[in-house]
Amino acid sequence: MRFTTAIVGTVIGYTWCIVPIFGVKRWLGMVPIVLVLALSFWRALQRGEWGLNRSHFLPALGWALVFTIPVLVLTYGVGMFLETIQGRDHLLRDFIFLFLWACGQQFALQTVILREAQTLFSDGRAIVAAASIFSFLHLPNPFLTPTTFLGALVWCWIYSRHPNLIPLSLAHAAASLMILTSLDRSLTGGMRVGYSYFLL
Repeated sequence: MRFTTAIVGTVIGYTWCIVPIFGVKRWLGMVPIVLVLALSFWRALQRGEWGLNRSHFLPALGWALVFTIPVLVLTYGVGMFLETIQGRDHLLRDFIFLFLWACGQQFALQTVILREAQTLFSDGRAIVAAASIFSFLHLPNPFLTPTTFLGALVWCWIYSRHPNLIPLSLAHAAASLMILTSLDRSLTGGMRVGYSYFLL
């Protein structure tokens, strides 16, 4: 679990130590992102797993749709009920950005955190462990912490059977965009994690 430990340490160090001192700065936030991706690439080079198995793309996409479509419908329905639906001026641009962000998260979650957990636990327990770690990194946001746990459970379950990151990243991005367009910041905590959650 050495790569997982390094990734968790990097994220926690930034969100709970660096942000309280320097605040939320975009250029500074790039540092932990680069470090996490570098650690993930390092492990991928060692293990030869990049999460892009072409034969598993369609099965992974099918399962991702099964789980994601109800989430999109439910989220939009809640937004309609709460009257918090909001338009976005650059929907496609936002989706592309969220997709790239999701690719990075899924790459680290699946090829590092899940795979290292599978060296210690049975498949089912490894999925729960990986989802718990992913959720832990979204504390103390009371909206993101449980939703990322549930999301990671599904994504890790799919990846453990059909190792292709692209469908999971598409589902991740679609769910994120629906949350941003349907729910108010007062409910989502501005999608912030760590100390930045308290800076809203």
